[in-house]
Amino acid sequence: MAKKTGAGWYDYVPGKRDAIPNAEVVAMIDAHRQSLGITPRKISDEEIVQRLVFSLVNEAAHILEEGIAAKAGDIDIAYVFGYGFPAYRGGPMNYANEVGLFNVVQAMQRFALNPLDDAAFWQPAPLLARLVAEGKTFN
Repeated sequence: MAKKTGAGWYDYVPGKRDAIPNAEVVAMIDAHRQSLGITPRKISDEEIVQRLVFSLVNEAAHILEEGIAAKAGDIDIAYVFGYGFPAYRGGPMNYANEVGLFNVVQAMQRFALNPLDDAAFWQPAPLLARLVAEGKTFN
């Protein structure tokens, strides 16, 4: 609850730290979702990670194509040391290599099929598509 207005995303019971969803906010969200014809669904942790990381990977492939970065390892270093990407994953490009670029593109194509998603956003960068077609990795 916001101190200024006394309302917010969550309500709190005095003396407790548990966030309780505000019933009015939940009702507004449900009404808006219904007005758009959106049926809520559970989204797995895996899908959330894929959507976040694979979008980074796709944009990084554009960056490599444009010559903004010289190699995938440079992008990984920037993400690990500059943005706190988990070091044990080696950066988003290394993670994509480990998952398999074919699998990355398959997931992106699956996301593009969602009628409520932006299909153009999930189109693989030409470099990424070429690497998959050639069975190669970013390294």
